This record gives sequence, structure tokens and C-alpha cells, in this order.
Amino acid sequence: MAKMTDATRRNAATGETYAPHLEPRYREIATFLRAPLAERLDALDIALVGIPFDGGVSNRPGARLGPREIRNQSSLMRSIHHVTRQDPFAQARIADIGDVRFSSIYDLGRVSDDIATHYRAIHQAGVIPLSAGGDHSVTYPILRGLAADAPVGLIQIDAHTDTWDDFQGSKFHHGGPFRLACEAGLIDPKRTVQIGIRGAQNTAQGWDYSDASGMRVMFMEEVDALGIEAVIAEARRVVGDGPVYLSFDIDSVDPAFAPGTGTPEVGGLTSLQALQLVRGFRGLPLIGADVVEVAPPFDPSGNTALLGATLMYELLCLLAEQRATA
Repeated sequence: MAKMTDATRRNAATGETYAPHLEPRYREIATFLRAPLAERLDALDIALVGIPFDGGVSNRPGARLGPREIRNQSSLMRSIHHVTRQDPFAQARIADIGDVRFSSIYDLGRVSDDIATHYRAIHQAGVIPLSAGGDHSVTYPILRGLAADAPVGLIQIDAHTDTWDDFQGSKFHHGGPFRLACEAGLIDPKRTVQIGIRGAQNTAQGWDYSDASGMRVMFMEEVDALGIEAVIAEARRVVGDGPVYLSFDIDSVDPAFAPGTGTPEVGGLTSLQALQLVRGFRGLPLIGADVVEVAPPFDPSGNTALLGATLMYELLCLLAEQRATA
């Protein structure tokens, strides 16, 4: 059983301790899900991490601002889940540990190395990371940090397979992280499921690579025909009982609900389907998860970032319950 968290901060002026996630939601420094800030990993079960990087986008930038706006919108979250009645803050030691720092933001290879180093340290400390991107290129180095010892399963909820080859002379772009991860032996393609794929392409390269490598690709038409419960069952069948990573690209959701993203594709999941889908992976042995591609400049309403924050909360519930029952 994981040690329960003392999810408190200390007021610098008065010395009073208090739980920030129980304060009025308009107060406090914006952290992910109103969790306390932490500068160390040794007293944590779950680390909330921002990756403010969008140097891997192929068209519209803006996801570098995702972590900041998700933090802002996550002040609307409360602690107890209305369906499961879970309180993740009562189940695990959770804190926001800030953002990944970059040694050279204009060098894509060094950015990848910086992220991998950051997550390797989190993994070695026995802490599970829950991350907010950033564009989807960041998931490859996250996996470099978490899955260097043996390949893991992957649940990818996305409009695109992200298994394309080099783009404009670079392999570090948001259309290729899972090809890189597969080729590096970080994910097991036969334990990989890609859910919600859709949208026309100029080349079938990504779809073909996913198929040829053995990944289970569920196009949105199949998702719609089967229904969410059957999709969950199929995904759980594919990944099995071994360690698995979950990556949620916000463009899997229809732009009617989430317009603030770099590559929107109509005909996607509703926000309710997205939440139900994530909730359906309760009990899987997750080694980490991320929400990526929230680009606030394309959604002045803030609704895309609010959905991103809500998905992070759903994922946090999965991770906290896992730690509490370990």
C-alpha cells in the first residue's frame, strides 16, 4: 500500500499549512490539478510534469503553451471522482514538479536527450510521471526514459498514427514518435493499439508502417461502429497484462469540442467518449501517461485546455489507484 500523501503547502508568512486542492479554486499559484509544488522526487508516488515544446510540429505551432494553460484550467478540478468516488490525493503522494528544462531549444536532438534524461531520473526514483505537452514528438523521449530496459505496451488515442519517417530532414517531429519508439525497441508493436485514427493523408506511409509492424489500428469508423465499451475491451486484449504507457493526443477529439490543437481532424471522439475511454483502462499497469497537442492560441475559450486538464485528472485517478493497491 502506498503511503498517503500530505498534500499541503506552508504559508511563508504565517507558517500555516493547508491543502491547496481544497482551497477556493480562484486562489493559489496555478499548478496541475492544484497539487502542491515539489523540488524533490523522494517523497512522491506521481509527478505531474510540463513539457513546453512544440519544435516538432509540421504546421501550426502553439502547443508549447499547453502546459501553462492546462495548469490554469485545471484549477477548476475537484478531488473526488463522481463515478468511482476516488480521491487520488488520498491514495498517492502527488505533486507538480514543474517543467522539463532544455539545454538548447533549437536543437531537436538535444531536446530529445533532455526529455529522456528528465524522465530517466523520474523512473529511477520509482515515481510515475503524468505529463502535459507540448507536441507529440515529446512522447518518444519520454519512452526513452521509462522503457529503456524492455519494450512496453502502448495505448495511443489519436487522430494520426504518428508512425511517419523523416520530415523535412528530421526524425524528431510530431508525426513520427511511435515509429522511432518501435525501431528503438521501446514499445512492443504487437502490444500497441492506436485508437481514433482518421483524416486524409498525402501518403499512406504511416498507416502502412503501423500495419506492417503489427500495431492494432482502430480507425474512427471502427470506433464508431463498435462503441466505446467494445473498443476498451479490444484495447485491453491487445496490451495484455504487461506494463503499458498511455498517450492521449487531444486531436483525437473532434474539433467541435477541442479546436485548440495543431492538426485538427473532424469526425472524432466527443469529450464524453474521450473520458469514458480513458476511464475504461482502470486497473492496467500503467508506467506513465501524457496529454499532448493542446495549443491554446487556437482556442481563446479555453475549452480545449479544460478538456486536457480533465483528461489529466482521469489519468491521475488511474495512476493513484494503481499506486494505492500496489
